[in-house]
Amino acid sequence: MQRRFVIRFAAALGAAVFIAPLAAHADDTIKVGVTGGPHEQVMEVVKSVAAKNGLNIKIVEFSDYVQPNAALAGGDLDANSYQHAPYLDAQVKDRGYKLVKIADTVTFPMGIYSKKIKSLAELKPGSRIAVPNDPTNGGRALLLLQKQGLIKLRSEAGLKATPLDIVENPRKLKIVELDAAQIPRSLDDVDAAAINTNFAMEAGLKPKQDAIAIEDPKGPYVNILAIREADRNKPWVAKLVAAYHSPEVKQYIETKFGGAVITSW
Repeated sequence: MQRRFVIRFAAALGAAVFIAPLAAHADDTIKVGVTGGPHEQVMEVVKSVAAKNGLNIKIVEFSDYVQPNAALAGGDLDANSYQHAPYLDAQVKDRGYKLVKIADTVTFPMGIYSKKIKSLAELKPGSRIAVPNDPTNGGRALLLLQKQGLIKLRSEAGLKATPLDIVENPRKLKIVELDAAQIPRSLDDVDAAAINTNFAMEAGLKPKQDAIAIEDPKGPYVNILAIREADRNKPWVAKLVAAYHSPEVKQYIETKFGGAVITSW
């Protein structure tokens, strides 16, 4: 009897050991990094949709563009949603991160804002214009200024143009390079500023109403979901993409942001 009890207990224990990991992993849990504002708001909806399909998302909010990729590369995050493809490409090249895009998300057309003028025609010689100080968003801002006829860049400058690539500046505008997240706070100190839409909206600015010039949404700056290259084939990746590309998320974006944020899938 005692021997049979030991055998049955061992068998039951073995079954528990076998079943426990399955139960523990029945629902995947991942950490996704975002910047505050629209990216965080959209990810809350993604989180709700993903939970219905067994994927639990913990949202980690950051206040700058540098840390989310560092945290992802270092293993503190499983994915992030805050950047466009040119920015990720630059980070991979400059820092050696083994990160990859898994899906397109939304486009935030960059705008030019001002508390001092109501149109770019009012800019005086020597006016100060703030632009992001990272290579891709800085280049994006300069291309927007060029599109508005304020400056001319070297033709070979491309998406990573810097103030050194300015070959014509008839109004002798002074380009002030600042951290992208800090630029909304600079509006009292500069004549105009090129601001990423997520940071503009976080500061209470409404792109369609407040921007005195805005970028064409059909460009190379579509935002993306990024993960570590080694995780590309993990089951949760497909669940994350499916949740983001769901009808619920699309409807939320179109209703919530009134065209300031555009779905890109």
